[in-house]
Amino acid sequence: MKQGVRVHAVNLYTDELGNSEVPEKFRQTKESPRPATPVSAGAARRSRGLIAALIIAVTVIGVRFYISSHQTSSKALSPSVASLSPAIPEKSIAVLPFENRSPDPNNAYFADGVQDEILTRLSKIADLKVISRTSTQRFKSSPDDLPQIAQRLGVANVLEASVQKSGDSVRVNVQLIKAATDAHLWAQSFNRQLTDIFRIESEIAKAIADTLQAKLSGAEQSAIAVRPTENIEAHDLYLKGCYFLAKRTGDNLKRAIDYFNQAIAKDPDYALAYAGLAGSYALLHDWTREPLEEVLPKARAAAEKALSIDSSLAEAHAALGAVLNDELKLKEAKPEYERAIELNPNYATAHYLLGFSILVPFGHFDQGIAEVKRAIQLDPVSAITNTNLALCYWLARRYPEAIDQSRKTLELDPNFLPARGLLGTSLLASGDSEGAIREYEKLYEDGKAYDDIHAQYAARMSLAHAYALHGEREKAMQFLGQARELERQAGGVYAYDYAVLYLALGDKNAAMDWLERGYQAKKPPLAAIKVDPNLDALRRDPRFEKLANQIIPPDSP
Repeated sequence: MKQGVRVHAVNLYTDELGNSEVPEKFRQTKESPRPATPVSAGAARRSRGLIAALIIAVTVIGVRFYISSHQTSSKALSPSVASLSPAIPEKSIAVLPFENRSPDPNNAYFADGVQDEILTRLSKIADLKVISRTSTQRFKSSPDDLPQIAQRLGVANVLEASVQKSGDSVRVNVQLIKAATDAHLWAQSFNRQLTDIFRIESEIAKAIADTLQAKLSGAEQSAIAVRPTENIEAHDLYLKGCYFLAKRTGDNLKRAIDYFNQAIAKDPDYALAYAGLAGSYALLHDWTREPLEEVLPKARAAAEKALSIDSSLAEAHAALGAVLNDELKLKEAKPEYERAIELNPNYATAHYLLGFSILVPFGHFDQGIAEVKRAIQLDPVSAITNTNLALCYWLARRYPEAIDQSRKTLELDPNFLPARGLLGTSLLASGDSEGAIREYEKLYEDGKAYDDIHAQYAARMSLAHAYALHGEREKAMQFLGQARELERQAGGVYAYDYAVLYLALGDKNAAMDWLERGYQAKKPPLAAIKVDPNLDALRRDPRFEKLANQIIPPDSP
């Protein structure tokens, strides 16, 4: 399923959930003169992408990124991306975007959907490494530099395909290629009725598994052969819902909700449609002014309904986990992510969220970092996942590694502002104040270049924090004044930022007032309260410990 859900975790406002667009209020870049790529289309001043993603909201002292577990930038890949992956396993595959050969260009949603459903079937096979669609979607089918692309994605094999939908019939042409030699391992054409689309997808997944000699358990054989609905009209409506959900704008999310509801009306037992509905509602607050307290119950109800119909849906478990994260119920969210991974070992989003939003906040740094690294192996060109790996290092006080990972992400995309801000924060924590200030100033200039008020605010608030830490109160207040002016333009008050700043200024009572205000308003980021280096000066304070234990209970695993 192509879904995204929002999760409040750790400490850095940004978007991921992959290749998804960034909400207007947290957008870190606008459309620049850079050449367009296959994933940069749609709403102006936003990067576009498919989902399979869950959204994380975090803040590192004002670096206001909206990190979606799979948001990637629109910049072409840097060669250094290949170095982020270990040795390439033979049983690995990337499913490149399917070419739409239908007479009607509006049938692009159908080609996208077939690609995603085949990829989802493959990803349930534990013996295969399957790259997330958010990383493959930037590449066109039949590229000239296939070996280089495969190396960057960390795979030995690539699937290319075209889809032609006409009336009640469909034609799917597929070919499996060994990237290093350009050898065709398997190819086939399917000419069937639309009612056979699930059988086509299953046959393709089974043929790929057989060709790559992947071992399948009985449960995996059943999983890749599943028919999610017997109603072909409901399936078509579901694919349209996924298509608009991927566009990541308020209006398109509402269109997605409408299509998912239409699909459910056609088939009330369509579990995937409920899971898509859950994802749409969970994102709606970030893309519109819909109150969180109104959309979150709808997201939870849809996720729980999906699981009541089909408890084997990894996407629905992850969606419910994300809702629980939003409710700061991390202990309850953990088993949902674990179950999602058990059902779909290649689910990059679930690995990412388990590590980033659960294990790291609980203080299980090595385990959490390992999960985020696994997510990067499965979604290697996600700038946000790479940035949040650096954030995990920062939370673990492993500052040299946080600096190194931030710089690697900036090699992946020099214009990705969240990585720039986190680099500054990591340099500051390591004692390099001058280096941090340089990065914050660059963040401010880039924010102006991209007309991004939030990046400018983040830079000014970060500078206020840096000077406050060094006892230069006058300079700190000067930059705070500039940040407040930018905040008024951006809208909203970021309680966490004020708490951290006042703590650096030595006013613990004011810092606690702001933290409690943020908790009462359910504003992120508070999930990392027990491991956040910015809050170390409050530890052992009874008032702080009471709040921290409300958010992360002492008996948390």
